Amino acid sequence: MTETDIERDVDEAQTAALELAKLGDEERSAALYEIADAIEARTDEILVENETDVEEGERLLEDGEYTQALVDRLKLSESKIEDIAEMVRSVAEQDDPLGKTLSARELDEDLELYKVAVPIGVVGTVFESRPDALVQIAALGLKSGNAVILKGGSEALHSNRILFEIIEDAAADAGIPDGWAQHIEAREDVDALLEMDDAIDLLMPRGSSAFVSYIQDNTSIPVLGHTEGICHVYVDDEADLSMAEDIAFDAKVQYPAVCNAVETLLVHEDVADEFLPAIADRYETADVEIRGDERTRDIVDVEAATEADWDTEYGDLIVSIKVVDSLEAAIDHVTAHGSKHTESIVTEDADRASAFMRSLDSASVFHNASTRFADGYRFGLGAEVGISTGKIHARGPVGLEGLTTYKYHLEGDGHLVATYAGEDAAPFTHREFDGEWTPGRLSDE
Repeated sequence: MTETDIERDVDEAQTAALELAKLGDEERSAALYEIADAIEARTDEILVENETDVEEGERLLEDGEYTQALVDRLKLSESKIEDIAEMVRSVAEQDDPLGKTLSARELDEDLELYKVAVPIGVVGTVFESRPDALVQIAALGLKSGNAVILKGGSEALHSNRILFEIIEDAAADAGIPDGWAQHIEAREDVDALLEMDDAIDLLMPRGSSAFVSYIQDNTSIPVLGHTEGICHVYVDDEADLSMAEDIAFDAKVQYPAVCNAVETLLVHEDVADEFLPAIADRYETADVEIRGDERTRDIVDVEAATEADWDTEYGDLIVSIKVVDSLEAAIDHVTAHGSKHTESIVTEDADRASAFMRSLDSASVFHNASTRFADGYRFGLGAEVGISTGKIHARGPVGLEGLTTYKYHLEGDGHLVATYAGEDAAPFTHREFDGEWTPGRLSDE
């Protein structure tokens, strides 16, 4: 794709974004149901294209270029495609994020100011190998009235192509403006996008910290980054150890290839002798490789952890374990080595749980729950564009609300600034009130 092609695609996205923002929720949601139905109807085609990606991935796995975790993320099945379609429907069923009055203030009699939720505009996304990511992002973009530019990983090229074709066709049949979704494939196209600060309103990269930093360092477009998840579970000395075992197992084994899987398990020294043999046996049944610090290895026979392990997102059936002598030591370790994604404490002591949750600067902090709950669908957001480990403008799983901004609407009745200036200036009332903005509402009363 040439630079001219990219510029054309972005221009089309800009035009479509303006049209999309004017569509009602009923139209946008109807298109999502059409997309979900089309995905299910064309399952066989999707699986054929996905198999091409998986076969190439397995070849590169044998050559040592891919990991097993990456290949696992690539694979689709009939049940996964059903889940993708249901995810699209769940987005359609969410409340309309647009047009909500976020605040209402009377400036003076019949002069009312409304802060109203609106789409961001054109959102550029670069994401990893999971083919369902393309569908998630497109669905959230459509529901929130945003045009989306989609750049998936080359390892999922054929899967992404067929899924994009299905989405584009179904949306067009439902009356969605052409150009609202754009699919780019070449890596050099990303560099071209980075220079289009006058046309693209937000970039959302999903990948390593190095990749997200590269995006941030090479563009003036606002960037909402989704980086690695170095997540922790801390087993406190006041933990229910049976519960702790279940949580530590679920957080690692239920789906190890995703960013909210636990990578480091921290265990209080007072329960280590009892807890570590039990969790090590449980992990062994699931072929989890354990890497432990010296104190862990004094209790269970595992590989030695290196300093690099504490800063590694494995994305695989590998976990590092460290024995700590206090809650404060656990907090210090997470602060030093975490990626501000998701942490969990297992304890029956509410005060310790509160201290842990208040002390950590992570997007999600849990008590007595698996880190795997850090997910837009599980949070009731319908789906997510990514999980933001930053603080502006959205944090944690970024769903529909994270894809909106706001504008101010002022309803007056011939009001002039001159009335409120000079020696005889009229005062403002600046009174907050409850109410929804509707165009011309004062003239209708």
